Amino acid sequence: MRNLKLLSVSFLLLVGTHFGFAQLGFSHEIGAIVGPVQFRSDYGVRQDEGTNFGNSGYGIGIIHYLNFSYSAECDCYTTDSYFNDHFKLRSEISYNQTKLDHHGKWAEGSSEEAEKLRAHTGEANNFDIGMQLEYFPLSIRDFQAFAYRFAPFVSLGVHYTAYRPKAATSFDDQNILNADNFWGAWEPGSIDPSPGSTWSVVSSLGVRYKLSRDSDLMMDLRMQYFGNDWIDGLNHQLDSNKHNDWLIWLNFGYIYYLD
Repeated sequence: MRNLKLLSVSFLLLVGTHFGFAQLGFSHEIGAIVGPVQFRSDYGVRQDEGTNFGNSGYGIGIIHYLNFSYSAECDCYTTDSYFNDHFKLRSEISYNQTKLDHHGKWAEGSSEEAEKLRAHTGEANNFDIGMQLEYFPLSIRDFQAFAYRFAPFVSLGVHYTAYRPKAATSFDDQNILNADNFWGAWEPGSIDPSPGSTWSVVSSLGVRYKLSRDSDLMMDLRMQYFGNDWIDGLNHQLDSNKHNDWLIWLNFGYIYYLD
C-alpha cells in the first residue's frame, strides 16, 4: 500500500508538471518503447560475459515528450532560443523483468557450493515512473523540417522505481529462509525478496530517425542505477559487491507528434 501511495503521488506530480508546461502552449509527442534488458546484479560474476547475457530480460514503456520548439496554440515555432531548439522533456512509465541465475566460475564444477549457486534463481520486476531532459546537439527545428533524417541525443533524469523481486532455490529443503541452502560465505539475511521502492538515476544515448512529418523512430541505449542493492532480492555484503543493482536497456520506439 505504501508503494502504491508513493507511485500515485509521483504520477500526480508528473501529470501536474506536464499540464503546467502545457499551459505554456508547447506541443506534445507520445510513443511506446520495447527492448532487451541486461540486469547487472549480485547474481553471477561482475564483468562476466556469461552473466551479462545470461541475466537478460525485457522492458516495455509508454513515453511522452514536451517539444519546446513548437507551439500547439498557433501551429508555429516558438521563440527562437537555444534551449527551445535543443531540449525536450521526456516523461515515462515503464516496466522491466529479468530472470536471474548464477553464471561464471563459482557456479561451475561439482562442489556443494557450486550446486547451491546453480540451484538459486531469482527474478527482478520493476515498475518505473519518471522524467528525463533530452539534449539534441542538432537543431530540433531543422530535424522536423527534414534537413536531416537522423537526430542524436543524450539524456539525464530521475525515476521512481517500485520493485518486487522473486527468489527460489531447489537445494535441499528449498526454503529461502534457510541460509544453509545458499552460498556459504553469505551472511544470513542476504536473501530478501521483499517488495520496496527507491529512486534511480537514468542516463541514455540515442538517436531519432525522421519517418514522416508526424512520426519518428527511436533507438535508445540506457543505463539505470538504483538507489539500493535489493532490487534483485539479493545483497550478500561481500567485498566483491561494490555497487548497487543497475541495468542496461537497449530500447526501440515509435513516437507520434500529437500537435
